[in-house]
Amino acid sequence: MIPARYAASRFPAKLMQDLHGKTVIVRTYEAAVKTGLFDAVYVVTDSEVIYDTIVQAGGEAIMSIKEHDCGSDRIAEAVADMDVDIIVNVQGDEPFTDRESLEGVMEVFKDDVKKEIDLASLMVRITDENEINNPNTVKVIVDNRNFALYFSRSPIPHPRAKSSQTVYYKHKGIYAFRKRALLDFQRLPMLPLEATEKIEAIRYLEYGKKIKMVETSVQGIEIDTPEDLKRAQAAWK
Repeated sequence: MIPARYAASRFPAKLMQDLHGKTVIVRTYEAAVKTGLFDAVYVVTDSEVIYDTIVQAGGEAIMSIKEHDCGSDRIAEAVADMDVDIIVNVQGDEPFTDRESLEGVMEVFKDDVKKEIDLASLMVRITDENEINNPNTVKVIVDNRNFALYFSRSPIPHPRAKSSQTVYYKHKGIYAFRKRALLDFQRLPMLPLEATEKIEAIRYLEYGKKIKMVETSVQGIEIDTPEDLKRAQAAWK
């Protein structure tokens, strides 16, 4: 499932921007299909423009019925009546989505015999200070089993001792959910931490859900700003 909004606070209509002859959302859809990992791939959107773009490109799209504040809500509505177990969420602004990373989050559930994991997601190690301090980059800290402890737009952990060998991880916006966890998310109200940070993954933690993080070395390029689009265009060449 690829949730896709036309509006975006930092970069309006970013999913409809051109990336070497095709829109960003079409490139992302094609990247997800190309992995060959899924029984079906859908773009879930509130925009007729995005819906028509995907259909015209030969893809599958679902039009949201209700208004939604986040991608998890949008996907939950779309899958409510589907006979599925695991749903993978690929963000619409991730045209460099790769098979290796997606396989990583899906493998988590194959080993989860007790079904204690509600969802899995990706993290990548970052060292650039600008990225570490950039509020557009969501950071994550984990326990010794790689379960998420917290997500933040602030640099976490804070290196109080400057000599410490602090490791920072960026949260990549790819999730794999158990269907039950996703439907629970939709009915649970937003709590203060999520409202403060504007990070939907925090809602799962606030309600006691288990998020298994998988480290990947694939950085990719998330298109949040016009500058990101320029980097993506250069990388695509």
